[in-house]
Amino acid sequence: MKSDRKPLQIMFLGTGSDAGKSVIAAGFCRILLRRGIKTAPFKAQNMALNSFVTMGGKEMGRAQVMQAAAAGLSPHVDMNPVLLKPYGRNMTQVIVQGEVVTNESAGGYYDMKEQLFPRVLESYGRLLEKYDALILEGAGSASEVNLRKRDIVNMEMALHARSPVVIVADIDRGGVFASLIGTMRLFTRRERKLVIGFIINKFRGDVSLFKSGIVFLEKKTRRPVFGVLPFFTGLHLPEEDSVALQNGRKGSTGGTGTVTVSVVHLPYISNYTDFDPFEVEPGVELRYVKTPSLIRSSDIIILPGTKNTIADLHWLREQGFEEALVNHVKRKKTLIGICGGFQMLGAAVIDPHGVETAQEEAKGLGLLEMRTTLDRQKILSRAAGVCARKGIIDGPCTDVGVEGYEIHMGVSEGAACENPVFRLTRINGGSVDRTDGGSSEDGTIWGTYLHGLFENDRFRRCLLAKHGLVGDRPLDYRAFLDEQYDRLADLIERNVDVNRIIDAARRFGSKL
Repeated sequence: MKSDRKPLQIMFLGTGSDAGKSVIAAGFCRILLRRGIKTAPFKAQNMALNSFVTMGGKEMGRAQVMQAAAAGLSPHVDMNPVLLKPYGRNMTQVIVQGEVVTNESAGGYYDMKEQLFPRVLESYGRLLEKYDALILEGAGSASEVNLRKRDIVNMEMALHARSPVVIVADIDRGGVFASLIGTMRLFTRRERKLVIGFIINKFRGDVSLFKSGIVFLEKKTRRPVFGVLPFFTGLHLPEEDSVALQNGRKGSTGGTGTVTVSVVHLPYISNYTDFDPFEVEPGVELRYVKTPSLIRSSDIIILPGTKNTIADLHWLREQGFEEALVNHVKRKKTLIGICGGFQMLGAAVIDPHGVETAQEEAKGLGLLEMRTTLDRQKILSRAAGVCARKGIIDGPCTDVGVEGYEIHMGVSEGAACENPVFRLTRINGGSVDRTDGGSSEDGTIWGTYLHGLFENDRFRRCLLAKHGLVGDRPLDYRAFLDEQYDRLADLIERNVDVNRIIDAARRFGSKL
């Protein structure tokens, strides 16, 4: 779908993964919002550990949720029409415009271009008609020549959109000259015409020492370097993939808190953004742990969501976590399971359709009296309700409201579910009366299918208060995130010639 309208468009592509495209795109969404420009993010295809469910009950990647928030918008699946979720055995769940369409091998997915790209263009066309500016983002490296014929997210999308492109390079990894010049050389002549310049990201030290490098790059590529962003660690924004976990960027930094929350870092961990509020809550220390010895001093242990419950159950046993978790609850410390982590707490996980593995039944941890049966049909919903389980939080619980979202493939049943954690009153905007989760008789062990649970400020504070957190500085998490988007925009505007980029993008259309 094409339109005669000419909204402002800027596309950020990278020389590699984790170059900073998503964050810079979010910053530009906030910059344009502050200038009164109605702006939407767009990424044709995303591969992510962390996903989100919209108010319409559709699934999309967290990066575009973050960018939508920066733009002052509610997220919509048109902002990320294709989402890929790897789940083991070299398989990927393919989600198109918010709904699962198939499970494919990596090779099988790349053969789907003719099926997927028209759907991508439908979503792009709808955004083009609705907004005054689009901030587009690519994926990984923009110059993977072996994938060029199957591309739907990098230069193929830029060419269709006739969008000016800014290349983002990560100088912290080294090789920034080779990566930028090499990227330009690998582009076709038609593709190079779309590139209006570069942003150098994650620079450490005195930027004045890089001036000769800028001159060299501009001479070799005949493109301007719009700015050099410093390496920054003081911003807290939701992540979409495992890079932040693998390189140690997640978790509290420096000192200890009154309350220690340990999240078990499962091999197939997903939706770990659930725990971001703990990372910035005053008085809380958040840890991501891979060995049982690190959870002994924890007040709260959480088994997170997972893309493969059965495989991660085996890993827990192999690493010795089973005994450590039993000892934890014997000390009357809290153990929480979220989604797949909740399923692990039961007696068994049954997989009759081979959703995750060829193993039809796996023994659970046996800490909750329930069994989970996996199903082919994924449950996606936005949910709201109230806490229904006395004793899991400090003070009366019945008036503590919660909101969150469900993303799971399975149903849990048994005595533990007769002690539900939440009573849900709304699903996808409609009224309901149903329960969620399950708990032990004493409330020490409990689990839920709700993601985003700890973003509910009152519930989170009541949970932490039960474990000894005191103080008069409660965190308003949504206000905190909004402040982070403004800080990000300020950082970009201080170090990047934003006006030059916008002016170049506005002039770009007239040249094509």
